[in-house]
Order: sequence, then structure tokens, then C-alpha cells
Amino acid sequence: MEKRSRPKVDLAGILRKSWYHLRLSVRHPTRVPTWDAIVLTAASPEQAELYQWQLRRAKRIGRIAESTVTLAVPDPDGQRIGSGAATLNAIYALGRHYQQLGFDLGPKEVASSCSESSTQCGSSMAGVSTMMINFLAKKHILLLHAGGDSKRVPWANPMGKVFLPLPYLAAEDPDGPVPLLFDHILAISSCARQAFKNEGGLFIMTGDVLPCFDAFSMVLPEDTSCIITVPITLDVAANHGVVVASKTEILDETYLVSPVENLLQKPNLKELVKHQAILDDGRTLLDTGIIAVRGKAWVDLVSLSCSSQPMMSLYEDLVAAWVCARHEWLRSRPLGEELVRRLGKQKMFSYCAYDLLFLHFGTSSEILDHLSGTGPGLVGRRHLCSIPATTVSDIAASAIILSSKIEPGVSIGEDSLLYDSSISGGVQIGSLSVVVGVNIPQSNDRTADNSFRFMLPDRHCLWEVPLVGCTRRVIVYCGLHDNPKISLLRDGTFCGKPWKKVLDDLGIHENDLWSSAGTQDKCLWNAKIFPVLPYFEMLNLATWLMGLSNQSNDSLLPSWKLSQRVSLEELHGSIDFPQMCLGSSNHQADLAAGIVKACLSFGLLGRNLSQLFDEILQKEASGLKICEGFLALCPSLQAQNSKILPKSRAYQVQVDLLRACCNEMKACKVERKVWAAVSDETASAVRYGFKEHLLESFNDTSATTYQGSQHNARLNQSFCSKTVKVELPVRVDFVGGWSDTPPWSLERAGCVLNMAISLESCLPVGTIIETTKTMGVFISDDASNQLQIEDLTSIATPFDSNDPFRLVKSALLVTGIIHDKIFLSMGLRIRTWANVPRGSGLGTSSILAAAVVKGLLQLSDGDESNENVARLVLVLEQLMGTGGGWQDQIGGLYPGIKFTASFPGIPLRLQVIPLLASPKLVLELQQRLLVVFTGQVRLAHQVLQKVVTRYLRRDNLLVSSIKRLSELAKIGREALMNCNIDELGDIMLEAWRLHQELDPCCSNEFVDKLFTFADNFCCGYKLVGAGGGGFALLLAKNADCAAELRNKLEENFKFDVKVYNWNIFL
Repeated sequence: MEKRSRPKVDLAGILRKSWYHLRLSVRHPTRVPTWDAIVLTAASPEQAELYQWQLRRAKRIGRIAESTVTLAVPDPDGQRIGSGAATLNAIYALGRHYQQLGFDLGPKEVASSCSESSTQCGSSMAGVSTMMINFLAKKHILLLHAGGDSKRVPWANPMGKVFLPLPYLAAEDPDGPVPLLFDHILAISSCARQAFKNEGGLFIMTGDVLPCFDAFSMVLPEDTSCIITVPITLDVAANHGVVVASKTEILDETYLVSPVENLLQKPNLKELVKHQAILDDGRTLLDTGIIAVRGKAWVDLVSLSCSSQPMMSLYEDLVAAWVCARHEWLRSRPLGEELVRRLGKQKMFSYCAYDLLFLHFGTSSEILDHLSGTGPGLVGRRHLCSIPATTVSDIAASAIILSSKIEPGVSIGEDSLLYDSSISGGVQIGSLSVVVGVNIPQSNDRTADNSFRFMLPDRHCLWEVPLVGCTRRVIVYCGLHDNPKISLLRDGTFCGKPWKKVLDDLGIHENDLWSSAGTQDKCLWNAKIFPVLPYFEMLNLATWLMGLSNQSNDSLLPSWKLSQRVSLEELHGSIDFPQMCLGSSNHQADLAAGIVKACLSFGLLGRNLSQLFDEILQKEASGLKICEGFLALCPSLQAQNSKILPKSRAYQVQVDLLRACCNEMKACKVERKVWAAVSDETASAVRYGFKEHLLESFNDTSATTYQGSQHNARLNQSFCSKTVKVELPVRVDFVGGWSDTPPWSLERAGCVLNMAISLESCLPVGTIIETTKTMGVFISDDASNQLQIEDLTSIATPFDSNDPFRLVKSALLVTGIIHDKIFLSMGLRIRTWANVPRGSGLGTSSILAAAVVKGLLQLSDGDESNENVARLVLVLEQLMGTGGGWQDQIGGLYPGIKFTASFPGIPLRLQVIPLLASPKLVLELQQRLLVVFTGQVRLAHQVLQKVVTRYLRRDNLLVSSIKRLSELAKIGREALMNCNIDELGDIMLEAWRLHQELDPCCSNEFVDKLFTFADNFCCGYKLVGAGGGGFALLLAKNADCAAELRNKLEENFKFDVKVYNWNIFL
């Protein structure tokens, strides 16, 4: 294997890219394939039901596509059967689940591949269909092993370790649900789905590991199993599984894929040397536990799953069947001969992910390390929480508070984690502590002399568990580093102290905790130490058991001995999962309701209330009533902050509330006010300094006045012939689009980097406007549409969306030319053309509007400056009902490459900065950049309405995406100024990902295939404009790649595209 150094892992970058892909696959699974099924294994039916609740939640909040089948499968009969047997059981259970869902899998018959020698092929397998095997073999399945009792992370037992909170990137969606480990695993695995292509398969992951790597670039051999590995040092390998990969038989030129020669378990140095497991750089390959099975190997595994369910472990038996060197050992095992015969025909390969960061969540301290030891900005330390002012509390800045309500008088130490909790005053939580699912109420016994106090020391964990058949929740606690599996005789600890010291200090006997008749080791896992009592009595005894009480043992020990007590093991088997889910949902809803009420009462509606409404509605008993109560606050929203709160935002909040209350009819009525407000706000931002009748139509002028003026003008004015011709280039945008679009550009700064170009040596957009002796306005276009307007009072908004002349009519209104009496003595003839395909994405509509506006202003001796024209076109597009920003008209009005920034205010200010492009830059761009018409027609306003609605809702992901696009425009400007065209390619790729984040429909299957085809030749690509079709920019790696790609595109009949000749318009 080639020697290479381990790259520095950009954890935030990998996760951000993975989340982009996950959201895209969920919102548009037909375009970006997602998993056909997601299956979780569970330790018990009760845990499986909890997992089903979590899976339903994941679908509701957009983590899993609606089309994906989800299933949680418990180990059969409550037995712990190991992950190998759990894999086979899960595959079989999924097939049966498909049948229950009504999928037609074929006639019932025993599978022909079922071996008569299989001891498990009996009544439980009767009715297995050959069609089921064929059906499953075509599916793409994610299997996540999430069963087990999480002894090393006991506070995660109730929720399941895979669903523990992991607030990476949480700040990018502060009003969304707290990200879980499960959510991040889904994001990474969504990128791995592409490696299977159209070949069915299984992707196996574990629930306590987050493997951070670029799974999108993963390569999987066909018809095999493949284990994901990463180089590690030999000391780490001594405690893990190691994969021995062939150093001579390399499958691909990247040196990433090679056959597996052997598997080693916790090998020492001698074994590593003996089996030639040490790489050239002195490391070895870690078995990550991630396995992909596809093609023929997947068919074999499905067949085995549907015909036998042997009790085995995944790595000791099942995986060994794919590794020839393990066959001799395997044949000595139960069912080993059959495993070799059924699975051994296919090889196992290793895919070495050099950039993989292996984040293991095996212990409480590991979890806090992953939360505190990461780079700045990755971890969201406050998320959907209610915390008091710093003058009435002491909360460390590094503490992580998620979905929790903190009352005044609380102290929280450094690097502690609080999740899903309500903490009353008088509670002190130390540093490096974990508090989960705890609800400490206000004490009813508070006086000046008897104030409530509770302290959780440094490095401790505290959580609550609802029990089946018990009205009380049990308070549970232990030390951060306690290992519940280590026995008393092996120096096991409780709350950080050796058991012997705990027993001596408290006066507790071993027989009080453990049965003398039992054969189990005496350890924290089975110690009956946690009392079930009224809440504050449990807290009082908790203080005593942790060694912090000032009361004597004589007063507390009897109370503890007489109480009903439970162990961690008993708790694990008695959790009331439905009650826990209900309590968590209600807690989240109450938090969301509090945030919404504060936002409506005091704020400027800067939160994404739509997301919070959805959380409130999960409170089945009163969620709808709470939302209806908020409706009463809507009328006062605009009056409350009328000078600074945009009406469009206030109306959008009302629309979202009405929809939350299931009042769709009224929501649609208010929605029309939203768009009218956006139009008014845009006009107000550009109206300053213009004539007062900027938006007046002729309906505002009485017919008598118009006719009288017309008669007088005919008497006093002589005909003056004038002709104006305006021709403009089109624009291609590199990055920054959407930051120019109202209402964003009216409220926030925007930046765009674009370029004016001619096509086929011509300026493709233009108009000719001339005066005529005939009264009225005659309009014609290049599609042979014609219209004679005799009565100018008929030009009035709103315009019909199918009116082909609404652009010219709107131009007549915004320029005010129809109010100028000089033109009442003559008419106008306006001809327009745009020699580019419809829906090109080149800004044609806005640039044509700019041409007409500029021509009309020239004709009337108005202000035809580019800045004035650009702002007028903004208003024009609102009148037309299409919306749109300023970048298109700026792109066409100003020559060359330019960086344009907008600054909100009245008036909206635009700053256009031309880039002084060197001849070298111009030549290289024209050699490497292909301007390609895809043949896919799209309408920008269809995309625009979706994006603007998301902005009006204050969708945080959209806001952060547009901010990033604006930032990339600045970076792109510097790259071009430095003639770094390769960096521009990287920027285009990121911009394209962000555009898909804004709206997944900005691309389609044809465009995806085109970009995949071009990928090997290009360093960057994107669709121009809002996307959805039209023109694409393909930035080749060099001039030769550009020429070769152009030839291939023109010769390839699968892509009916046209590559245009173009030049920068300077």
C-alpha cells in the first residue's frame, strides 16, 4: 500500500457537506437517491418501541425521507444474540415488514436456497418467499446496530446511546431540534449511499461511533463485501480489531481498495508482524465496524437471512466467511461449514478512508471530550433553552445547555452538559458533569432559614427514569468515570470513590446492595442503591449517597434501608418508554411555547417561529389551543414595531400560525398580503428621489383629465421623431446570487460576483423604441406577439401572469413616461428581442427590462444612469409579480467582471466595483470556461417564491446559506484578482451545493448526469441564475480539458446540449 500521511480532518467541513447531502436526499429523493430502508436493532421490544418513536420523529423533522421504510427490530425472545445474528434477524424482519406494509413480494413458498441442513430452517421460516429474497436484493438498506445496555454511559440507557445529544453545527439552525448522534450518522451515511449506485446492498454501522469522513468519495467493489478501515498507531490497535489488507493486489489506482487477507482481534506486536499487518508508515488498519455488502454478496446474505438465524457474533463468524484465511477456524464453529458454503464464494475488500476521524462515544468522559475538545464554532452551547440573566445565576460560558429551562439561582460549572431538563433555583452543578432528563421542581418548603439546596459535584452524572407501574420518576446518579461493570473486588467505584470507602463512610453493608446468594460480580450495574421515594426525599438521600450531606448516617441510613430500591440493571428493564417520550415531547413543546410568546410579545420576530409551532403541536392535549392563543397577538405585531418590523414578516408569521391552526382558507388570504407587502417594501426602498407617481397607473388619472390633456397636446405640440436602440449583453454569475433578492437585500447586505458576456459575437438582448404619429403604444417582440394599446388608462396592475407584454407595460409605469404630457401628442412603437433560449438563467428578463427602461428614459430625457435603471428594474419585477433581485440588470448594464455590493436603507445603495481583468485572466477564462445550454427550461419565479418564503419564515439554514454565498463572492473576487481560477472552481462547487440547499429543485436528473459526466474534466460547475435548468457554467481544469470536454459533449447524443461561443463584454 502506498505510503501517505494522515491528512488533517476538517470535522466541521465534512459534517456540513454531509448535512447538505442529507437534506437534499430527504427533500428530493427521486433526484438524490436515499436509503430504501433504515433498520435499527434493539435489545428488547420496549427499546424497539422507543426507537420507532425516534424514527417517526426523524421523519417529521426532515432527517429521513417519507419514502424510506423505517423499522426497529428487537433481539428475539429477549435474548442477547450478538450483532451478527442481529444482522440476519434484522434483514429477515425487514422482509416480513415489507409484506405487512402491503408490498407484493410474490407467492408464499419456502425459499429454494434454504438448506435442509440448517437447524434454524423450521416453522419460523415457513412461508419465506423466493420473491422476498429477490425483492430485498434490489433494496438499499442502512442497518444501525443500536441495541445494548450502554453500561459505560448509563445516563444514555433510557434514550439509547445512538440518540444522545450531539450539538455539532447546532448554531446553524438554532430554532431546529437539537442534533443527535443518530442525526449525524444519518448525514454521513447519506453520502455513502451513492457508492452503491443502482446495485442493491446493505450498509452496516454501529450506534456508538460517528465516523467522520468524506463518504461521498467512497468506492465499493461490485458483488462483494467491503469493510471500511483507517490507519491507526499500533498501541491503539492493541485494543481493537485490525484488518490485514493485501499490499500487492490493489483494486484501484488510488490505493484505497484492496482484498482483505486476514482479521485480527486486539493483536500484540508479534501477531501484527507475523501477519504482515503493519503498513509502510508503521501503522496498521483499524476495523471501524462499518461494512458494505452489495451485489452478489448481498444476495447471498439475504438468502442466508431468510433461511437460517444462527446465534453468532458479526466479527467472529459472519465476516470470517468472506475471508479465506479464516475459513479453517470458521469450519470448527457451529454452522461454520454452512457459512463458508453460503457466503464464502465472495471476497471481502478493505476501503481505506485515510481522512476518517473515528469518534467513539463509549464512555461519559469520551462524550464530554468530543464536546469540549473540538474546534471553535462547531459545538452549539446554547440551544432551545431558557436561561436567566448573568446577574441572577452563575453559568459557565463553556457549559452546554440544550432543550432545558434554568431558573434564577442556579450555578453550572465548566464543560458540563444539560439536556432535556428543568432546573429550579438553589441547584449547583459542578464542572464536567452530565444532567439529562431531570426536572427539579420548586420546593414547597422554602423559608429564609430552610432554603432548598442541592449540589451535584464535579465529574458526576444525574438523570431521571420513569418506571413501568410507578407514578414516580427515579433519580439516578454516578461518577463520570465510574465503570458499572467493574466489581467491588477489582476496585470498582461509585461516585468516584472505591466501593469499600463508600460502604464504610455510609455504614452500608454489602448485603444491603447485593444478594449473597447470587453468583454475579458485585458491581454498580447490579447494586440496589437507588431509592424510590417522594422527589425531595430522593434528592436528600442522593446528597447523602454522594458523600455531601451534613446529616448523620443515623438519620438517613434507616430511611434508605426501608425504601424500595432498584439497581441500574433493574432500571434498564423497567423503563416506561411511552411515558418518557410523552414527557420529553411536552417539555420541548413548553420550551418552544415560551420562546414564541417572548418573541411575539417583545421581539422583532427574528426566530423561525414556523419550526417552533411544529414543536408546540406535538403537545397533543393542548398544542393547538396554545397556537390559537398566539393568533390573538398577531394584530398588535405591526403596531408594536411598525417603524422597523417589515409588514411582510409580520404577515408571514400570521400565515404560519393560521396553517398551524389548520385554517388554510384564511392563511391563503393573508399570504396575498405577504407578497403585496414585499412589493411595497421594495418600491419604498428605491422610490426615494423619484417622482411621486412612480407606481401610479393611468387609472389614477381621471379620463376627463387625460382626454383634455390629449386634446390640448395635439393643438400645442408638433410631432418630433425620435428613435432609441439599446443592446445589452447577458450575465453569468459565479457566486452571490440570492443575496441581491428582496426582501433579503432590503434588510441585509448582499454581494455578487458576475460577468457580462456576448454570445456568438452578438449582444443578445435589446430594444428599439421610436415615436410615431399614431396615438397609443404599439408593442412587438421576437415571438411575433403584437399589441396596440389605444387607451393608456388600461395599463394597470396587477398584470395577468400570461400577459406577454407585462414587462413593457411595467416599464411604462415605473419610468412614469405615460404621465409625461409631451407624449400625449404622439405614440410609441416598442420592439424587443432576446436571442437566447427562454428560461436561460442568464438574467434575460431583467436585462431586457433594463434595456426598455433605459430606452424610455433616454427618449424622455430622464435619468438613464445605470444605478437608477437597476433600481427601477427592481420595482418593475415586483409589479410584474415575478420578483427578483438586482444582480441580473447590474450584470447586463455594467461591462466586464464586477463585484457588486448592496447596502439596505432608503434608498437601497449599490456599489459596483469593476475588476480590472488582466489579458492573461481574460484569455484563461475564455479558454477554460464552457457556457452550455442544457436544454432544460425553468422559470426563475417558481424557485424564487419558495426561497423568499423560507427567508420570510427566518429559516436559519437558508439565512446561513445566503450569508455564505455572499462571503464566497468576496473570496471569489480575491481569487480572480490573483488570477487563481482553480480557487474560483472550488467556490463555484460550494455555491452550487448551497443553491441546492436553498431549493433542491434548482437541479434535475439531467443536470446531475451532465455534471457527473463533466466532473473529471472540471474544477467547478454550476447552473447560472436561480437554477432549475437553462445555462450551465463548466470550468475546466485547463484549456486542453475544456477542448476535450467540448468535443465529447458535442459528440454525445445522450446530452442534447449546445456549447456557445462567448466573449467577455468589456
